[in-house]
Amino acid sequence: MTHDRELDVKGLNCPLPILRTKKALAEMQTGQVLRVLATDPGAVKDFQAFAKQTGNELLASAEEERVFTFLFKRK
Repeated sequence: MTHDRELDVKGLNCPLPILRTKKALAEMQTGQVLRVLATDPGAVKDFQAFAKQTGNELLASAEEERVFTFLFKRK
């Protein structure tokens, strides 16, 4: 899936990945897609909760070689 912007928060632990994702999404236009790369194992649950709380759509999530990838669609 294509994305409009990418955010690398690898090596950061909670709450920094969420805070940086929130800031990045705030700078984007409605409907744009943000790709987030994270290594914090807690990011999976954190980003699911983040999507529900903020209304930004979590389009997809995946893990490859201990790197989690998330795609968010800006509300």
